[in-house]
Amino acid sequence: METVVEVPRVDVGRYTTTAQFLHWFTAVLTFTVLPLAWVMGSMKDNSPYRGLLFTLHKSVGLTILALAAMRVIWRAIYSPPPLRQFGPWEGKVVVASHWLLYFAMIAMPISGYLLSAAGGHAVTYFDLFTLPGLPKNEALSHAADWVHVAVAQWLVYALILHHLLGTAWHIAIRKDGALDRMLPQQTSV
Repeated sequence: METVVEVPRVDVGRYTTTAQFLHWFTAVLTFTVLPLAWVMGSMKDNSPYRGLLFTLHKSVGLTILALAAMRVIWRAIYSPPPLRQFGPWEGKVVVASHWLLYFAMIAMPISGYLLSAAGGHAVTYFDLFTLPGLPKNEALSHAADWVHVAVAQWLVYALILHHLLGTAWHIAIRKDGALDRMLPQQTSV
């Protein structure tokens, strides 16, 4: 018979409302940008919607970059809540995985921009304005493609999976209220 280890729920500190909003908005956009990439990548070059999907993918990616920058600045100003319900090694994994997620949220849009701009393609933001271009540079475009598609994409998948599995572990197994840190305070009615 397997024993479930249930850690007593402690009064967890919560992230600020702004940090919570930035987190969940980034999550929604991340789960938007990934399917866009899969669909646009599998479309034929002459598909009438391919250009639209590329524009949406790039624009959502740039929005994620802006949110990631805001999140890093916000985190520098407002410290995250203490990791009371995490053991020492667990806390180190949590901190490292969060900084890797920030890195990925910054590296993916930048490498995507370099891939497009150095490849001679305009990068627009929802067709509202065009970002400054770069001189065509096949070597830079190829290197950015390698980072964006061959490396960072898989890092993003692994980090998201790790984040989701960690959350599920704390909800279903530990039952320690760790998710409460990223949720608004619940009030009794």
